Amino acid sequence: MATYHSGEIAVQERAGLARQADFSLGGIGESVPPIAKDFLAEQPLIVLGGADRDGRIWATQLTGEPGFLRVPDPRTVMIGTLPLPEDPLAEVLTGGPAVRIGMIAIEPATRRRMRINGRARREGDGLRVDLDQVIANCPKYLQKRHQRRAGPDEGGAAERTVTDGTGLSPAQQRAVRTADTFFVATASDRGDADASHRGGNPGFVQVLSPTLLRWPDYAGNAMFLTLGNLLLNASAGILVPDWRTGATLHLSGTARTVWDAEEIAEVPGAQRLVEFSVEAVREITAASPLRWTSPAYSRFNPPVG
Repeated sequence: MATYHSGEIAVQERAGLARQADFSLGGIGESVPPIAKDFLAEQPLIVLGGADRDGRIWATQLTGEPGFLRVPDPRTVMIGTLPLPEDPLAEVLTGGPAVRIGMIAIEPATRRRMRINGRARREGDGLRVDLDQVIANCPKYLQKRHQRRAGPDEGGAAERTVTDGTGLSPAQQRAVRTADTFFVATASDRGDADASHRGGNPGFVQVLSPTLLRWPDYAGNAMFLTLGNLLLNASAGILVPDWRTGATLHLSGTARTVWDAEEIAEVPGAQRLVEFSVEAVREITAASPLRWTSPAYSRFNPPVG
């Protein structure tokens, strides 16, 4: 039976949404229903979150031809590929014991998505994930896009490059400021990982400095799986995909929830704010063969001040 942990309950109560959270608990299960099995089989992309060997949390992505995500039984997901060697989670996902990961599969063209959390270990040329949680998500704040494979003349066969740092370069700051989508990975104090989507109109993520970001926490399902984890464990990771070029920007650091009413009131649509302190940066060019169209923004996106 699904339950919330102490961090999630504390945030639900502080937000005054405990009753809504009790209702939303019905959206958390332990197995993949048939309709979700079919949904996963159609996807070319899944986002993962977890901790590296040093305990840093990162968010990343895996891609493949539709069918690379399989559900051989309701408590198992098979992923038919491994992370790139340059991926910040490659070491823990390609060798050694099972690791706790959070995942989110999204279909931007239809604004459908689902979260899947469990324990992953390498099996052949892919990953086997034994599931702990399967979570239904609403489509709010997800921008509509269509995807295709990149051709050789647009970087589809380009050599990957990796740039590491401890803060955002000016170009990386611009990428974050103009992003309409990112993914955030967190974990509880027990190490149970989760990956989630955040979306809004360009500019919804503020770059306060090369090492400090802030974004609004908009109205949602009141589960507070991300903020509940952060209350118990401040470590977090962010993935900012470049939908046009296939590059990925990975950030690892710590995050905290801002409850100050005056600060929140300055940001349209914000129910709370989240501040993220950057500690490590990895940018990978040509990380994905997928290219996506310009977005149709969600009608739920609040304006950006």
